[in-house]
Amino acid sequence: MENLKKAEVNILVIGDLMIDHYLWGTCERISPEAPVQVVDITKETTVLGGAGNVINNLRALGANVSVSSVIGDDVIGIELMDMLKSIDVDTRNIVTEKGRKTSKKSRVIASSQQVIRYDKESKNNIDYLSVASILESIMETVDSYDVIILSDYGKGVLRDTLCQAVINIANKKDIKVLVDPKGSNFAKYKGAYLLTPNKKEAVLATGIDIKDESSLKKALLQLKKDCELDISLITLSEDGIATYEQKVEIFPTVAKEVFDVTGAGDTVIASIAFALATNMSIADTAKFSNLAAGVVVGKIGSATVTLDEIEEYEASLHKSTSDAHIKTFDEIEAIVARCSSNGKKIVFTNGCFDILHVGHVKYLQIAKSFGDILVVGLNSDASVSRLKGPSRPVNIAEDRAYLLAALEAVDFVVPFESDTPLELIKMIKPDILVKGGDYEGKEVVGTEFAGELKLVDFVNGKSTTKTIEKIQGSTC
Repeated sequence: MENLKKAEVNILVIGDLMIDHYLWGTCERISPEAPVQVVDITKETTVLGGAGNVINNLRALGANVSVSSVIGDDVIGIELMDMLKSIDVDTRNIVTEKGRKTSKKSRVIASSQQVIRYDKESKNNIDYLSVASILESIMETVDSYDVIILSDYGKGVLRDTLCQAVINIANKKDIKVLVDPKGSNFAKYKGAYLLTPNKKEAVLATGIDIKDESSLKKALLQLKKDCELDISLITLSEDGIATYEQKVEIFPTVAKEVFDVTGAGDTVIASIAFALATNMSIADTAKFSNLAAGVVVGKIGSATVTLDEIEEYEASLHKSTSDAHIKTFDEIEAIVARCSSNGKKIVFTNGCFDILHVGHVKYLQIAKSFGDILVVGLNSDASVSRLKGPSRPVNIAEDRAYLLAALEAVDFVVPFESDTPLELIKMIKPDILVKGGDYEGKEVVGTEFAGELKLVDFVNGKSTTKTIEKIQGSTC
């Protein structure tokens, strides 16, 4: 993940831009004029929608984003441009078409229930002058892009001639074009690197009823052949992502809880584009995209995901290597801040954990049960020697950290140099501080910075000292 955080990624998004407008309120009566609800509006919000949600996702991942689209010469168009500029998106490839209505979808929400939606937009194809203007501007900037996304919401921007011209330009420059398709006719996307249809869209486009792995393979092969794709891909909702390059591969989803699938498709194509722009393999790209989607469906409403959130989510699934769970002071400070802001309860404990044994494992499992995120402070080698004597530790800090990080109960391990973890506890400010039962009646370092102290009894007869004594006894 650290390589992704350092990557300089430049992506162009071409597609239908819109504003999602929400009017929030309460309803306590029916109108005397007609049998309709009267909603007392208390809040009004706007967010980027359509291809704009793909852009939001890319920016959240850390990509540099340019956008190409057509908007109207209206106040909604001005509002949309301001929203894009506020998140540092390059808008020089956006064309204004006289008489066109910029898309704005307004939803009235009463007591968390959508009452009505009304749209203002043009859905006809953009004119050929707009197509020519877009292509001219793209030709001037195309060499700066790693990947191009076509985000089609069926509002007329991605007409056949524009799609084919962009794909031809990109292919000559060896730039991957990814498409989130719309409708049942995928011919206009021919020659793209890959498409990201869901199962329903793939069934409509191929005429193949996808009901098992055999029919899935047929649909993947047909899409690859008909659209002349480098890689064929179908998203399978809760079943993950299926790809075909040399063979069919299915990458299962990794969502733990699903609250809302709104905008998940935008997250998928954004994360695929970001991963491919860093030269990730298609297998690793699919896995990365599944992780991103797993984070987003655990949020309410159209949402975005950051690399840090993906890293934390992967760590919570224990599908990452132990290295990914070992953090520095600066890294854990940022992680704890994010987790706390999301309502997660932070648990902290510390120790030498020299020779890992069942007593350690049971202690850490109990500690984790007190909250959501368990952070373990680990004494450095020098610190262990000062506390336990010159013959300790038996295992160096790197080994001890790696073994701890491999445990399911442990979310993060943070090595520290001092004899006590006071500075670490002061920085983290855990909700729960956990220590061994032998601290009963004793002063515990860092309690003034923790929400609550909990003591956990050790397993009788299980300790590193006794393990060492047994080893020494058996070799005498």
